[in-house]
Amino acid sequence: MVVQTGRHFLQIPGPSNVPDRVLRAMDMPTIDHRGPEFAEMALGILEGCKTIFRTQNPVMIYPSSGTGAWEAAIVNVLSPGDKVLVPETGHFSILWQTLAAKFQIKVETIASDWRRGVKADEIEAHLLADKNHTIKAVMVVHNETSTGVTTRLPEIRKAMDRAKHPALLMVDVVSSLGSIDYQHDAWGVDIAVAGSQKGLMMPPGLSFNAISDKAIAASKTNTMPRSYWDWSEILNANKSGSWPYTPATNLLYALKEALAMLQEEGLENVFARHARHAAATRAAVRAWGLETVCAEPLEYSPVTTAVLMPEGFDADKFRAVTLDNFDLSLGTGLSKLKGKAFRIGHLGHFNDLMLMGTLSGVEMGLDLARIPHKAGGVLAAMDVLKAKDDVVLLKRSAVG
Repeated sequence: MVVQTGRHFLQIPGPSNVPDRVLRAMDMPTIDHRGPEFAEMALGILEGCKTIFRTQNPVMIYPSSGTGAWEAAIVNVLSPGDKVLVPETGHFSILWQTLAAKFQIKVETIASDWRRGVKADEIEAHLLADKNHTIKAVMVVHNETSTGVTTRLPEIRKAMDRAKHPALLMVDVVSSLGSIDYQHDAWGVDIAVAGSQKGLMMPPGLSFNAISDKAIAASKTNTMPRSYWDWSEILNANKSGSWPYTPATNLLYALKEALAMLQEEGLENVFARHARHAAATRAAVRAWGLETVCAEPLEYSPVTTAVLMPEGFDADKFRAVTLDNFDLSLGTGLSKLKGKAFRIGHLGHFNDLMLMGTLSGVEMGLDLARIPHKAGGVLAAMDVLKAKDDVVLLKRSAVG
């Protein structure tokens, strides 16, 4: 057994690193979740969530992982026998369609090579062909952490509008919320599904549904059985800062602090930071002579970079080398990318030095694992990061 010293580098695409402020916020005595102190906190958190989703409508919080919010989205607006359209963009799009099928939902898929996001023209074509409007919802993963691909959601909304189709737009924003620009109302999303363990910088355990008026209307006429996930009960209880069951009190303390941290940095600054770290990571990958899974530059993920291994080399064996030698956890390839790709997470509570440490570990790991590559990836990433710093220094010198 190797005894590691120093901090562990958790650079998977989520759960992400939890900042000390959030950890300290959770370290509180349990309080009465029916009392006035809790109600005041809860009402503030519910309002704060609206600013992150950029919506004026309700946001519901469940004590569950993101999978629970997937299920909540399905059972509140769909009925057994309904049809949904699910573009296959990666591992998590498959999981969502599999979950829908368990509720006797008919799933129509659009196949892809997993290297690009959802194609708006394909969505439009499928909806135009659906003359009888049997498709009740289009289910899209905004940011696929399995592939490092981000779908351009505004284009999907425009395609649905051009088709004049009444289907609901349901979007998984589990890994994009708090990391990538997401505008629930402006982009016409009906239901968003999110989790606490990625851009919100929290431990796993909370999930979210942000909903539109159209989604609320659909929830009043569908026939799917539900109890725990029922929006109507949560919405009614939330009016007074309560839940219809015992909420995850201490995780809500953490959420309150995480929302404060995001607001202090400013969402636009948060998004720019993620984009900058992603650009530096891709520069390193290019310098190593390796290839990203994402093949469309407009869809590079700011959250994670999935890297293809050279033919004949196992990504998981390489990941074991980085873990054993440098205490660095990288993301595994999922489903058909198993063993063929590894993923570098650069999201949440993260900074330049953490990124440089991560990329140094990857480059040293490539050497130790004898993976064919070129040297200089870390230097290439450093050049990207320094370019921003040079601009800042010039501005400061001009003012000073």
